[in-house]
Amino acid sequence: MLKWAFFLIIAGAALWGTIGIFVQGLYDLGFTPIEVVAIRVVVALIVMTLIVLAKSPALFRVKPAHMPLFFGTGICSIVFFNWAYFTTIQEINLSVAAVLLYTGPAFVTILSRIFFKEWITPQKIAALFVTLAGCTLVIGLFPLNADQLSFYGVLVGVGSGFGYALYSIFGKKASKSYSSLTITFYTFLFASAALIPVIGIADISQRLASLEGLLLALGLGTIPTVFAYLFYTAGLNHVESSKASIAATVEPVVAAIIGVFVFHDQLTFWQGAGMICVLFAVFIIQQGRKVKKTRQPHAVNG
Repeated sequence: MLKWAFFLIIAGAALWGTIGIFVQGLYDLGFTPIEVVAIRVVVALIVMTLIVLAKSPALFRVKPAHMPLFFGTGICSIVFFNWAYFTTIQEINLSVAAVLLYTGPAFVTILSRIFFKEWITPQKIAALFVTLAGCTLVIGLFPLNADQLSFYGVLVGVGSGFGYALYSIFGKKASKSYSSLTITFYTFLFASAALIPVIGIADISQRLASLEGLLLALGLGTIPTVFAYLFYTAGLNHVESSKASIAATVEPVVAAIIGVFVFHDQLTFWQGAGMICVLFAVFIIQQGRKVKKTRQPHAVNG
C-alpha cells in the first residue's frame, strides 16, 4: 500500500505541474492572477460537489469539531499561499517566488515533528537540501540580482512556503477521519467562500462565456486541482507528511518538461541537473522508508 501511496503523491504533484497550460491560457484571455485562483477553486468546488453526489451524499457529513481542519486546508493553505505567492511574484519575480514556495517541505518536516512526532532523519535532511537545490536549478533562479530583492517580498515568499506546507499538516490530520473526497470538497468549499466575496464572480462568468474560456476553466479546476488534490490527499493518509511534501517537488520538473514540449522553452544544462536532483531526492526518501521497514522487526524484538 505504501508503494501505491507514494505513486499517488507523485501523480498528484505531476498534475500540479500541468497548471501552467491552463493558467497561461486564462492570462491570455485577460484574467488577473487572483481571478485565476478564484476560477480554480470555484470550478473545483462545483466538480467536487457533483463527484460526491454521484459517489455518496454521506461523504458530505463531517463533525463540527473538525471544521477547523478544512478552514486550515482551504483558507490557511490554498487561499493564503496563493495570495502570498502572487504577491511575491509582483514584489520580486517568478523565479524567486517559486523557489521560496518550495521551502514548503522544510516547514512540513518541522511541523510534522511537532504535531505527528515524525523523526527528522538524515535521509530527510539530505533530501531537503537536494530538493531545494534541484528546484532552484529547474526554476532558473541564477543569475540573481540582489538589488531586485525586498525584505517584504522575501518575507511574504517564505510565508507562501509556510502556507503551502499547511495543507500537508491539516490534510494529514483530516485523513485520519475522512476520505480524500470529503477533504477535497470541504477544502474548496472554504476556499471559495473566502474568495467569492472579494472578486466579481458575475463579471468573471461573463468573460468566461466562450468555448476556449470554459474549457480552460474546466481544465484548471479538474486536472491540476481536483484530481491532483484527490491523489495527493489519498496518498498522504499512508505516507509521512514530510516525505510526501518532498516527493511532491516533482511538480516543477513536470512544469519544466511541459514548458519545453508545449511552450517550446529552452531546457538548459542546469535545469536538467536540477531535475536529476529532485528525482534523486525522491529516491533518497524512498530508500529511507525501505531502511526503516527493514529495521522495524529488530526494534520490535528489542
